[in-house]
Amino acid sequence: MSKPVVGVIGLGIMGSAMSANLLKDGWTVIGYDVLEHCVEAHVKGGGVAAASPREVAEKAEIVITSLPSVEAFEKVIGNDDDGILGAGGTPIIIETSTLDLDVKRRGHDTLKQAGIEMLDCPLSGTGAQARTKDLAVYASGDKSCYERCLPVLEGFARSSHHLGEFGNGSKMKFVANLLVAIHNASAAESFVLGMKAGLDPRDIYDVIRDGAGSSRMFEIRGPMMVDDDYDDATMKVSVWQKDMRIIGDFARAIGCPTPLFSSSAPLYTAAMSQGHEARDTASVCAVLEVMAGLPKRK
Repeated sequence: MSKPVVGVIGLGIMGSAMSANLLKDGWTVIGYDVLEHCVEAHVKGGGVAAASPREVAEKAEIVITSLPSVEAFEKVIGNDDDGILGAGGTPIIIETSTLDLDVKRRGHDTLKQAGIEMLDCPLSGTGAQARTKDLAVYASGDKSCYERCLPVLEGFARSSHHLGEFGNGSKMKFVANLLVAIHNASAAESFVLGMKAGLDPRDIYDVIRDGAGSSRMFEIRGPMMVDDDYDDATMKVSVWQKDMRIIGDFARAIGCPTPLFSSSAPLYTAAMSQGHEARDTASVCAVLEVMAGLPKRK
């Protein structure tokens, strides 16, 4: 039985990794991105190029959206003829972006009126994890649509969880990203403490990841901190600032204190001001090294 065509709108760090894994799994993937070099890389990897979100929605039964901002999301949905709404078909939309929940709900309701179902499906994992299919999907929305999409989800993720009504996926993503923010900062802090005390960063990584103090962020971003190299970004600091704001706004809206999360925020802000905005969020280690007075590593 042949697999239906899958669309990917947004071929950045996450979207390109999902597309690549789906292609490896035997799917035909039609992709679109506003950046030409992302589309060219997609085609070079075996994908099919589309000229607009509308074309993707016209040719694919299931469409994955992986978008960096509210503006991109609203444009893709259809504030002009090139959006999904202009296609006239009824694909299922797997929405994987991290966005304000109210924005996603408005998009869901708009598409619903046109007979198009959207699933709220944020992802747990970095860009590096996405490349190796080491993602978890936090899905929410129509259960029958989720079940129809399971083969696609299995093509780019190691696991998926259906969490009930639309929006619960985003809520779970906020929980996960709160932990990522804290664990990434704590990993950096531990490296800097060890280096300030005279320990070799490679020894810190090898020993700590074998004990109770380790975390997934320590294991994944630790090698960047060891090498003092943050250029191969799996999550850019500039994009992470958006995610931090979303979590903070959500927590305040429901009256939930987040003291540890809040205390980590200035480190990411400092990373922006020190020129790390296009680098990986692991670069908070470099920020803490400056604060600790450590000499610049070669």
